Amino acid sequence: MISRNLAFKLALLTVSGVACLVLYQLWNRPVTQKDVLIASIIDNWQQAHASDHRFRILPEFNNDAVLDTDTDLIWEIAPRPTAITWNEARSTCVTRDTGGQKGWRLPAPAEMRSLVGPAVDSPIPNIPPGHPFLNIQPTAYWTVVPESNQPSYAKYVDAFLGNVLSFIRIYTYPAWCVRGPIKLDKQ
Repeated sequence: MISRNLAFKLALLTVSGVACLVLYQLWNRPVTQKDVLIASIIDNWQQAHASDHRFRILPEFNNDAVLDTDTDLIWEIAPRPTAITWNEARSTCVTRDTGGQKGWRLPAPAEMRSLVGPAVDSPIPNIPPGHPFLNIQPTAYWTVVPESNQPSYAKYVDAFLGNVLSFIRIYTYPAWCVRGPIKLDKQ
């Protein structure tokens, strides 16, 4: 009869071996059509959203704001990095005086997603290359949309992947304030 300790070690060795085999196969797999398609989407997105024509720093906002000509939204050039609750984020944007201008708000999910491209292997958010923004944090940002079926939750956008997710409102993320007519979406 095999002792429990030996049986456990054999099971652990077997699981480790299978895991190594799977990882080896994944690492050495040939490039698939899906990989080519994803690379093409990322490349096309970056070309279609080239920063040199898309973003314009606004002198009338003391160069503290950027016009996105794709969406006609005005974004803070440097969102503050402080993580705050959703209610604090809403209040912060409403009272914000960036570039000597008032009238700021949290963005809708689609507006926030308009800045974030397809996921790439990078330690920083995937905002179009050459963008003029400063102080972009490797995190998520609050949006203006509360979660309709969970009153204590609100939506945020993952700045790396562009995913729209929900989390409890007392959790903290930074706020990146925007100006312009709100473009609500189902996200």
